Amino acid sequence: MSPSADQLTAFQSNSGFTPSACATLAVGSVFAVLLLWGVWAMRTAYVGWTEHRISQRQLLGVTVRFAAMYVVLTFFLLS
Repeated sequence: MSPSADQLTAFQSNSGFTPSACATLAVGSVFAVLLLWGVWAMRTAYVGWTEHRISQRQLLGVTVRFAAMYVVLTFFLLS
């Protein structure tokens, strides 16, 4: 359901930006949080691997899971 012209005008006059700009901000925020979490997860896994607490296979699993999650979210949010 798309908003009417009156709703778009009201949104823009009250917020100061367009709904598409708001959507861009939301998608950008999701990707920023995902990238920060991914860097944290891979760094933690790397430290565990260097200290011999996890195997190389587990390190690869963390990396592959993050890459898969990033690809799936990219497909859903940017298509």
